[in-house]
Amino acid sequence: MSTASQTITRMLVLLIPLVAAWLLWSGIYKPLLLGLGVFSCLLTIYIKHRMDYFATDLFAVRYGRLLGYWLWLAKEVVKSSLDVARIVLSPSLPISPEVVKIKASCEHPVDQAILANSITLTPGTLALDVHNGEITVHALTQAGADELKQGEMDQRVAALRGN
Repeated sequence: MSTASQTITRMLVLLIPLVAAWLLWSGIYKPLLLGLGVFSCLLTIYIKHRMDYFATDLFAVRYGRLLGYWLWLAKEVVKSSLDVARIVLSPSLPISPEVVKIKASCEHPVDQAILANSITLTPGTLALDVHNGEITVHALTQAGADELKQGEMDQRVAALRGN
C-alpha cells in the first residue's frame, strides 16, 4: 500500500468515529448543525494532518486486539468497582493505601499512556506519574497494588502493539 493511500486510510479510521461520536452526542439533526459537525470533524482531520499525526507509528496498535482489551478492561473496572464499594461500605473501612512504582514493559509513550490511563480508570488505583517507563501508582489496598505488580494489565497493553 502506498504512503498516500495509507494516509487516506488512517484519516478515514479517525474521521468515521469522529462523525459517529458527533452524531451520537449531538442528537440534533438539523441541516445547519449537521454541516457544522461535518466541518468540525474535517477541520480536526486537517489539523491532525498538518501535525503529521498520520505519518507516525501511533497506528501500529492492532485494532482487533483493542476490542478484546476494552472488554477485559470493562470487566476489571466492574470487578474493582465492586471491591471499592465493599470496602467503603464496610464499617471497619479496611483500606491500606500504598504508593508503588510499576515498570512498564512497553517502551512507546502512547503504550505507557494507555497503561497509566487504564490504571486510573480502574477504581481503587490512580496513576500519579509516568516517567522513563516507570508508573507511580496510588492503590487503595495492598491487594490492588499486588495485582498491578503481577503485570497482567501491562502485558495486555504491550500485546496491543504486538510487543
